Amino acid sequence: MKKIFLVFVPLLLLASACTEDISQLNVETKRPAAVPAPTLFSNAIKTISGSLASASVNTNVFRFTVSHWAMSTYQDEAQYDFATRNIPQGWWTTMYRDVIADLRESAKLINADASLSAGEKANKLAILDVMEVYTYSILVNTFGNIPYSESLNPAILFPKYDDAKTVSTDLINRLNADISKMNASAAGFASAEDLIYKGSVSKWIKFANTLRMKLGMIQADVDATLAKTAVESSDANAISSAADNGLFTYMAASPNQNPLYVDIVLGGRSDYIAAKDLMDKLIGWNDPRKSAYFTPNNAGVYAGGIVGKGNTYVDFSRAGTKVIDASAPYVLADYVETEFLRAEAKERGFNVAGTAESHYNNAIRASIIYWGGTAADADAYLAQADVAYSTAAGDWKQKIGTQKWIALYNRPYEGWVEIRRLDQPKISTPVGAKSGFPTRLTYAANEQTLNGTNYTAAASAIGGDVVTTKLYWDKF
Repeated sequence: MKKIFLVFVPLLLLASACTEDISQLNVETKRPAAVPAPTLFSNAIKTISGSLASASVNTNVFRFTVSHWAMSTYQDEAQYDFATRNIPQGWWTTMYRDVIADLRESAKLINADASLSAGEKANKLAILDVMEVYTYSILVNTFGNIPYSESLNPAILFPKYDDAKTVSTDLINRLNADISKMNASAAGFASAEDLIYKGSVSKWIKFANTLRMKLGMIQADVDATLAKTAVESSDANAISSAADNGLFTYMAASPNQNPLYVDIVLGGRSDYIAAKDLMDKLIGWNDPRKSAYFTPNNAGVYAGGIVGKGNTYVDFSRAGTKVIDASAPYVLADYVETEFLRAEAKERGFNVAGTAESHYNNAIRASIIYWGGTAADADAYLAQADVAYSTAAGDWKQKIGTQKWIALYNRPYEGWVEIRRLDQPKISTPVGAKSGFPTRLTYAANEQTLNGTNYTAAASAIGGDVVTTKLYWDKF
């Protein structure tokens, strides 16, 4: 009897094991297969902000390109060598795979969510599309022709490249639709989900209008009608004060700290320094932003190094404490930028409110105050003959372009767009430059091997896959 019992117990255990549902063992509790739509949206915002804010030589080297920063030792990227660390590949991959793909998946989930009201769904989808337009605008204004109409389609392994002008026009059309669909009286993303505007749909409408104004102005030298329509339709409802600024705010605690803090402070970097071109302007015009932009060198003096040349670190100024603070925000769009666009619009004869001079002054005042200066500081700065709109050197492109370049400090990608677009200011060629001034980045390296036919056609269409090929809107 005892032997029968000993045989029965294992059989019972075996039977119970065979009938137990073990599928739960396949569930990855720490890496979920399904991610909520708001989380995908938040992650996309964090990713694009981090890429634009970063100073990593593997990610974002535009601070050197626009002559805001120089390097003390490693000069490759400062000398326009973007191939050694394959920077175009990282920029391309981040925008497509890590930002646009998340935005699209979020939109897909929101479209399928039957619990949302029509107004809330429309707002969320429009906000997601605004950020997709924002990201595509970075791609098209970095590379030229890009995969667009067939991009990220799992059924199309080798997407064609669309004409850059066609893409840019469609982005403005998408913004037209997005703005018309957003309704401030309906809900959008919740405050904790919306890392830029904390759930304010009305501020997203302003952001979208400023973006439309900016994308329209990029067209101004090649399609004045499109530019005029986009700018004039955006003016009244675009960002109108610092309270409307689109900021991605970092936190003091890891892992949500500003990339500059992580790279420079925690990473102990001692090679990023002020560039002479920018520092000379800050010193020469008694710019009150100088002490926020940079710290003095070890001798207590403000000084800028030469881009592309070896510079002794202790002899030159470094990024200011406000710049490298762990919780320093990244500016995605702001009142400063919008006012400079309005100033330019007036000079181009577009029908927007105000005068070029008033918008120019507003932009500079807002920039100085943002960086910790006072209204009195701004008044003193603007009173100088070299700064005042009526007496500053050059035509309107030089006046606006130079001051916008200064104000776009710590927004280096935007600074690169403006230098190419306005051809102002004239910055120094780096010592040992590997090419002329880069007017685009070359295509991602893996496109040549994985999408070779379409890559070859695109390279030919734009005039060659080199950094000095000008994009269609860069006419002068």
